[in-house]
Amino acid sequence: MRIYVGNLNYSVTSEELRTMFEPFGTVEWAEVQTKMRTGRSRGFGLVDMPDDDQARSAIAALDGKEIDGRALSVNESRPRRSVRDLYAGGWSASARR
Repeated sequence: MRIYVGNLNYSVTSEELRTMFEPFGTVEWAEVQTKMRTGRSRGFGLVDMPDDDQARSAIAALDGKEIDGRALSVNESRPRRSVRDLYAGGWSASARR
């Protein structure tokens, strides 16, 4: 399962992100997303955990937890949407509100 981790402190590294999730099970991949031009953190990251039960346990434990003065937003990652989706009618009514 791919997990979205939002509201990260900009100083958090990919290795620190991995360390947050390892107590809950196997972490295949963890990466803090960065701005392409500057290399600076975008304030969120993605984590891949192969076992869905372990991933759900991590989400339940870490969602809302304060790390470095910021409450994390942790949930199952949704597919990325593009502008093309908007014109193809791919955005739900709730997403437009």
